[in-house]
Amino acid sequence: MRYRCIPGRGREVAVYRHRREQVVVITGASAGVGRATARAFAARGARVALLARGRGGLEAAAGEVRAAGGQALVMSVDVTDHQALDQAADMVEDTWGPIDVWINNAATAIFAPVPLVGADSFRRVTEVTYLGYVFGTQCALRKMLPRDAGTIVQVGSALAYRGIPLQAAYCAAKHAILGFHESLRCELLPTGSKVAVTMVQLPSVNTPLYDWMPAEAGRQPRPVPPAYHPDVAARGILHAADHPRRREYWVGGQSLVTILATKAAPAIVDRVLVAAGYWLASSSKPHPAPPSNLWAAADDDQERGVEGHCVSYTRRFSMQLWASHHRVPVAAIGALAAWALVRRLASAQARSLKARACQRLALRER
Repeated sequence: MRYRCIPGRGREVAVYRHRREQVVVITGASAGVGRATARAFAARGARVALLARGRGGLEAAAGEVRAAGGQALVMSVDVTDHQALDQAADMVEDTWGPIDVWINNAATAIFAPVPLVGADSFRRVTEVTYLGYVFGTQCALRKMLPRDAGTIVQVGSALAYRGIPLQAAYCAAKHAILGFHESLRCELLPTGSKVAVTMVQLPSVNTPLYDWMPAEAGRQPRPVPPAYHPDVAARGILHAADHPRRREYWVGGQSLVTILATKAAPAIVDRVLVAAGYWLASSSKPHPAPPSNLWAAADDDQERGVEGHCVSYTRRFSMQLWASHHRVPVAAIGALAAWALVRRLASAQARSLKARACQRLALRER
């Protein structure tokens, strides 16, 4: 059960509503992680508002939401238009009632060295991937703060901690989202607000983003291996939405290693990326000229689905994610393992002491 408030007669009335009745808004929902997340919420009967630019992808995503058991509301919106976002939020609440969960996920990128990225392209990536989150969050807060209820999930990346070659605009935007998220939490915490904000740091995910991002480096962009299936990311986002009081979540062993290595030895990680970054982030085959989603939707007439082209090394399960979601049993298993190890060491030490005592006794008898 989730706590929420709805407007009453001149006052706020607290009620409880089951998760299957949740009203969820997802930006960037026509493909990739956003679409997989919409399916995950729909599987438990949620009402999902799908926001993106591509009408073809949105209609296909809506069909999957309904097939999974949820309700879908399709709205073609550019997240850089804050007025359009406000209108979309009004439409959602007019249709279904107060918004429970708002998930900022829309993103775009360009694959090129910094000198080759035009000023307009750099600005566009920043507007979509960073300001789109800011505008979406402001829109959600305008709805949630008066009710003192709701959850906002920022879909981030391990690249919020670690920049990589050829994706400077995208990495910079993810860094900016992390700073924005931290500032917002520090504003909400002292007020005692019941509006929760959390961030999910994703690993490399095999999404269509790599198929339709503009590339100026002459190589085919790809997620840094090993990449994860979008359903893995969706499970992490769903869990974060259900448990939003944690500051942030790391999804996948790749995120864990990347973030911890960057914190512990950033200069060494720099050298590793110098040696292998170009190879890890791209393949040697020439990059075709795909429909770009930088300035217009790439899935307006043809939907692109959830996965990208790198299916050969895509993982569908993350042990780190499972452990993060089951911390109590993992801690219990760890405690039992530590207790067993201590007992074994103590038993071995006792046997050693007994053997030495027997040796000393035998020497005395001689």
